[in-house]
Amino acid sequence: MTNFKITIEYDGTNYHGWQRQKRDRTVQGEIENAIQTLTDRQVSLTGSGRTDAGVHAYAQVASFFCETKLGPQDLLGGLNSLTGDDIVITECEEADPSFHARYDVTSKVYVYRMLNRPNPAAILRQYAWHIRKKLDLAAMGAASAYLIGSHDFKSFEGAGSPRSHTTRNVYRAGLQPEDGNYLTFEIEADGFLRFMVRNIVGTLVDVGLNKISAADFKVILASKDRGRAGATAPAHGLFLKQVNY
Repeated sequence: MTNFKITIEYDGTNYHGWQRQKRDRTVQGEIENAIQTLTDRQVSLTGSGRTDAGVHAYAQVASFFCETKLGPQDLLGGLNSLTGDDIVITECEEADPSFHARYDVTSKVYVYRMLNRPNPAAILRQYAWHIRKKLDLAAMGAASAYLIGSHDFKSFEGAGSPRSHTTRNVYRAGLQPEDGNYLTFEIEADGFLRFMVRNIVGTLVDVGLNKISAADFKVILASKDRGRAGATAPAHGLFLKQVNY
């Protein structure tokens, strides 16, 4: 029995998130089905964490135990021949039997992409939130700085996902302008609550539109009140960029 570690890039547009569901198509479900077809073994794939419907990943990490004579490169090529074009296994390797894709995570990096211009995009419209009005990037940057450190992020937690606690450690967070009026918000933390990044981005955009100030953002964070924060940003702008172990 071998413990395999795989890294996956996927376009989440046509999936109901990462986690397998009975009726809906998911990334985990597609990969598990491909593994079973390839190895004739039913496996349980453990991801580093869930991504919601419509969210993408540059480098999701998962692990699974399987009794097979196939090596990592055979698995990689075989799985990529069985999954659709929107799911690609970029790496496959044998891991220590003790490795756990979820519990061994030390931090994750998410990026959220926005397009800030009057006209929408035709080609990249599924991968960035289009915001027509000009954003105050300086104010958004000042607000994002308040995220760094250990905080209770209850104000930015989505409903329906109870946790033992809502405190997370954010190691870095900030905004980076890109070519063509694109803007990227990047955040690294030891863990994330459900909808946490999207709720943070929605509130940062309120700062950028001068609906609230950077100081107001700090108060919202400290309030632990989801009702005071902004709307949830659309899923299609969010990417899981990196998982660290």
